[in-house]
Amino acid sequence: MIAHLRGRLLSKAPNRVIIEAGGVGYEVSIPVSTFYEMGDLDGEVSLHVYSYVREETFSLFGFRTAREKSLFEKLLSVSGVGPKLAITLLSGLELPDLVSAIRKGDVARLVCIPGVGRKTAERLIVELREKLATFALEEPERERTPAIAPGSVADDVLSALVNLGYGRAAAESALREARVANPDEDFENWLRGSLRLLARKFFH
Repeated sequence: MIAHLRGRLLSKAPNRVIIEAGGVGYEVSIPVSTFYEMGDLDGEVSLHVYSYVREETFSLFGFRTAREKSLFEKLLSVSGVGPKLAITLLSGLELPDLVSAIRKGDVARLVCIPGVGRKTAERLIVELREKLATFALEEPERERTPAIAPGSVADDVLSALVNLGYGRAAAESALREARVANPDEDFENWLRGSLRLLARKFFH
């Protein structure tokens, strides 16, 4: 089984990358959060990999951090959740927000993720709430930026980015970087900064 992959980044899209290692190109499915951390094409990248084997199917799923992979594996343990839905869950909310929603039993937050119905959300909560009780919520980078409060300037910027068609996880990551670069609350500066970062990642 492939557990880790390091090589040259040949291609990238929000849901997959192709990495050349040892003369072989590996297609790896990824969540948006991992895509957002990918560097430039032809650069070296490394991913934690989950190998999924089912009958004649062999698929690779990649993650920038061991924590993402660990949460992915926990999601797979839930009845009715396969690898594609698990990737969708990781793409729909940033990792700390997804863990928090499951811990708090926030069905409304979970059903906002495309492909997640009420029954699936309830199963996630019932089957994972205790398992995620000790799962670390915070990333070091995240600790430097205050949470986005409902109705705040940051929340308005996030809503604008989502309305423009960007995924919530990617929008939150870009906004976080924009806020670190420009600590003063300013809708236009944060929106411009976020769009610049998103354009660099999606259209480089």
